[in-house]
Amino acid sequence: MTEAAIEKENKEIAKQYKELLRISYQTLTAADKKLIRSAFDVAVDAHKDQRRKSGEAYIFHPIAVAKIVASEIGLDAVSIASALLHDVVEDTPYTLDDIERMFGETVARIVDGLTKIAHLKKDKDISQQAENFRKMLLTLHDDVRVIIIKIADRYHNMLTMDAMPEHKQVKIASETLYIYAPLAHRIGLYNIKGNLEDLSLKYTEPEVYSDIQAKIEDTEEEQLAYIEDFSNVIRNSLDKEGLNYDIKGRMKSIFSIRRKMKAQNVAFDEVYDKFAIRIIYKSDRKNEKFLAWKIYSIVTDHFTPNPIRLRDWITSPKSTGYEALHITVMGPKGKWVEVQIRSERMHEIAEKGYAAHFKYKHGEQKEQGIEDWLNRLQEALEGSNGNAVDFVEEFKLNLYSKEIFVFTPQGDLKSMPKGSTPLDFAFHIHTEIGMKTRGARVNGKLVPLGSTLQSGDQVEIITSESAKPNQSWLDYAQTARARSKIKSSLSEEKKSIAADGKEVLRRKLKSQKINLNEDTINKLVTYFKLKTSLDLFYRVGIGVIDNERIKDFASSYHNAFLNFFKNKIRRNPTPKDVNKDEITTKYDMLVFGKEEEKLPYKLSQCCNPIAGDDVFGFLSVNEGIKVHTKSCPNAIQLQSSYAYRIMSAKWIDSSQEEFTADIRITGIDNLGLVNEITNIISDNLHVNMRNLNFSADGGTFTGQITLVVKNNNILKKLINHLKQVEGIDKVSRI
Repeated sequence: MTEAAIEKENKEIAKQYKELLRISYQTLTAADKKLIRSAFDVAVDAHKDQRRKSGEAYIFHPIAVAKIVASEIGLDAVSIASALLHDVVEDTPYTLDDIERMFGETVARIVDGLTKIAHLKKDKDISQQAENFRKMLLTLHDDVRVIIIKIADRYHNMLTMDAMPEHKQVKIASETLYIYAPLAHRIGLYNIKGNLEDLSLKYTEPEVYSDIQAKIEDTEEEQLAYIEDFSNVIRNSLDKEGLNYDIKGRMKSIFSIRRKMKAQNVAFDEVYDKFAIRIIYKSDRKNEKFLAWKIYSIVTDHFTPNPIRLRDWITSPKSTGYEALHITVMGPKGKWVEVQIRSERMHEIAEKGYAAHFKYKHGEQKEQGIEDWLNRLQEALEGSNGNAVDFVEEFKLNLYSKEIFVFTPQGDLKSMPKGSTPLDFAFHIHTEIGMKTRGARVNGKLVPLGSTLQSGDQVEIITSESAKPNQSWLDYAQTARARSKIKSSLSEEKKSIAADGKEVLRRKLKSQKINLNEDTINKLVTYFKLKTSLDLFYRVGIGVIDNERIKDFASSYHNAFLNFFKNKIRRNPTPKDVNKDEITTKYDMLVFGKEEEKLPYKLSQCCNPIAGDDVFGFLSVNEGIKVHTKSCPNAIQLQSSYAYRIMSAKWIDSSQEEFTADIRITGIDNLGLVNEITNIISDNLHVNMRNLNFSADGGTFTGQITLVVKNNNILKKLINHLKQVEGIDKVSRI
């Protein structure tokens, strides 16, 4: 680099540093500024010889992460300093002891947590990925700021990922959707969560992303005009009440619009609530609630509300601390609009999440919400000794779940994930109550333990000293906490029964003149087709493996030849004849990789791809290449955890192969409609039908048809033709 270029870069670094201090959300004292300055100097020195993939000086990355932490998340000076230093121990000669000596124990603890996360193996195996996630969550207990700075770090990486190779972009974006977006959501960082999802979509489905983005830009003027029309109607009434307020419009995120399009099977134009209107008002704490409902009454005086779409998170805030009134009203031009009513304080909490609580809460209240969450998290981590993948899936369920509010018999309000059951409620109150649950009353009536609770229910748990968890409880419990406690209780009980079973087995084998040793145990496990010695002892303990079966084993054990012969049969099942030529000729429709090679493959059952769908190949361990659609529910997990096994794939010629696809048709029932539909399918487009099922009810009909098509284009053409038929409302592929 030339001297002029170096000088220009140094000026830019100094400018970024000044901006970091200027945009900090918290008020910085002289001591805070001194701490941040020292951290900045160390970071500049540590990273002085490093460059990012884009070519710019590496120091710009920690400064950018610190800016996100300072303004968008709004954390304190310790967090800003830790963000500046987050890669120092990982990438440079500085050690953790150096950091502790210069900046104290708290900064060192946070940097250590971030370094531990960076050190986690980026292994290719999904269970290892899930195990890493569990270990990453364990660092949370050191200091919640570790995970918040890690989210900021990932956010900046996502913003600057263009310089990376495509396979890495897809892997990092998929991992972001799998882990970091749900965490940001749970901590209440809704803005960052939305941005992470949008940026992930940009790399996992670039065409979809750019298509929706272009449509949003095209309709921007129309949206602004609509917000102005809406504001004009209510402005006079709000002004008359002397309210100090601001009305803003906010477009829903690209990712959430995409999710609605997929869930409702509709086009962009048919998504009715693409944006929300926010009314943000000034108020002191005493009048906040009163003013929110006053604004609510003014809005609903002018626009008819949808009664089932009222969300009151002012009376019962979300566990992230989010407060607001959400109403959906019939706005100008007959369009449904979501209106969010929040005070400035509520708005800050919605934007900044956890950090804004520090500004508005005092004393012991300060960390109450985050403490509750950390305690629940710790229980989930301690109680989960099972499969790491199951743990991640259950944990994500709880991260993303919407909330319901239920009452105890004394009238205390408890927040639970949506879909919770009385059994979940019992474990939520206390583990001991959960373990002793015998039954439950909801609103005074006895209900099954697996029934779903609704907001407003009053739940009473009936306990008994003799009650204990059984296997069926896992069907009734939905929350990670309850499930982990039940699993661990069942596992303890199994171990206790197995210990007794081992002694019974030792005695019974002794009477057959066989010693219970490792070799015998292995033979017994194989003989009874079990997986582990624990399974063997447990089955003996509960009497499934009885005297007769043990005698059968003994006789085969003493007859070595017979035993050998049986094992031979068991281990070498006759292979089915596989016609390799048939497989190769049948699957020549797809090409894989940059070389566009024709390779044998299988279509995966989870998403049933057909020719013309956007697909990718996944190299499985036992079944060769399996083909999934890019919108397959398993795609994100595969791309995140096994990026090295993903192969690009595209259809080149589907004239040889035929696929089955199911479509659903709904509309207004009239005479001759079925005849018209079948004519379009069979005569005009020459598509065969395998199955036809129509049912009518109260003037409407629903039809399901299984079609045999050559490719996606023919299917799309057919769906468009059917949509033109008078009386048909919706046609969608199942």
